[in-house]
Amino acid sequence: MSLKKAYLLVILLLVIDQVSKLYIKTHFVIGERILVMGQNWFQIYFIENEGMAWGVEIPGAYGKLFLTLFRILAVGGIAYWMHDSVKKHGSSYLIVAIALILTGAFGNIIDSVFYGVLFDESHTQVATLFSDQPYGTLFHGKVVDMFYFPIIEDYVLPSWLPIWGGREFTFFNAIFNIADMAISTGVGILIVFNKKAFAHENN
Repeated sequence: MSLKKAYLLVILLLVIDQVSKLYIKTHFVIGERILVMGQNWFQIYFIENEGMAWGVEIPGAYGKLFLTLFRILAVGGIAYWMHDSVKKHGSSYLIVAIALILTGAFGNIIDSVFYGVLFDESHTQVATLFSDQPYGTLFHGKVVDMFYFPIIEDYVLPSWLPIWGGREFTFFNAIFNIADMAISTGVGILIVFNKKAFAHENN
């Protein structure tokens, strides 16, 4: 796979990621959700993630800034990895996987770096793009998440179960975006198709 095709894939998915986030930001209030095709197991559910995956946050005044700068450095490293893999004629599995991971990391960086100065708050109103009263500062934006697939939601576990008995259970409770899907798919390709992805290195 050529470097040009790899970057075309990155750009295409990045546009889809950002268009979906811009739509959600300018049409939904935080916490608002809709059922897709009337199905409870597929929902558009708008939340904002201030930290890493699964909503984990780095404590301290500079935690968010550190995370954003780390992401930027990581994207540089991933881009170099993709360029080097193409140069060394790596397999298409490997290059596509790296391109997906690069897309995901870059997509969430855009939110973290710019959204804080582009939008106002989404808690009680639909956010305005290019607002005069942005909710944050440069490098302190929040990542937009919206896809929710609660296959089993608010199921009460049997009381006879030890520890968890009587508690509500939801499967699958992650809320994510296109960028997250790209990263997960890229990592999945590297795991499932490991031998094919790294065939060139193993020869």
